[in-house]
Amino acid sequence: MEPVGFARELAPGGILRAAINLGNPILAARDPQSGELSGVSVDLARALASRVGLPLRLVTYRSAGEVVDAAALDAWDVAFVALDPKRAETLAQTAPYLTIEGAYLVRQNSLIHSNEDVDRDAIRIAVGAKSAYDLYLSRTLQHARLVRVPSSPEVTERFLAEGLDVAAGVRQQLQADAARIPGLRLLPGHFMEIEQALATPREHRASMKELNAFLSEYRRSGFLERSLAIHHIEGAEVVP
Repeated sequence: MEPVGFARELAPGGILRAAINLGNPILAARDPQSGELSGVSVDLARALASRVGLPLRLVTYRSAGEVVDAAALDAWDVAFVALDPKRAETLAQTAPYLTIEGAYLVRQNSLIHSNEDVDRDAIRIAVGAKSAYDLYLSRTLQHARLVRVPSSPEVTERFLAEGLDVAAGVRQQLQADAARIPGLRLLPGHFMEIEQALATPREHRASMKELNAFLSEYRRSGFLERSLAIHHIEGAEVVP
């Protein structure tokens, strides 16, 4: 890698602006008292800024959809979002570095007992707008209807408030909701595996070779496993 040339291509403004999606608790979180940001994507952003020798600015968003929309506004240089064919229209993305699971949440008395039961007529599914789950389910559902919510952390609240049939999202978020709200259960297994990657706006896609080399090195070093352990994240797998 050539840090000087890489830095110029990746962040021509001289500051590495990293988009942080606070809608995915696997990747990042904000401390409610201090306001400090933490998580795997924050750790990677700091490591990347150090590698290219640039100051870092963390730019926060409520959802992955907001991150992707902001790519056209020159609001960030690198982001941490799931791989998806639709996103490839506006973003250049690396090979994946983490996989996480998308799961379904229902009420205890629901007649839905498996992932295969969900795609039926009259079933309404709450999902974060423009999330990886929304994009995937929009392509694959044949009968059920999606009810889109501004951000993934709001999915369970809308699911309950509107009497919807299913909530879809990252397994860990839904597990936490089921633990704090009586009368809910997760369906066994998962309906999709989500591959997380680094992304840049397409006009900076020449950075992909160096970004992939950076990720490959940090996967081999054990950096990602250590970051997951430090932030007490379970259920995410580092891609070999």
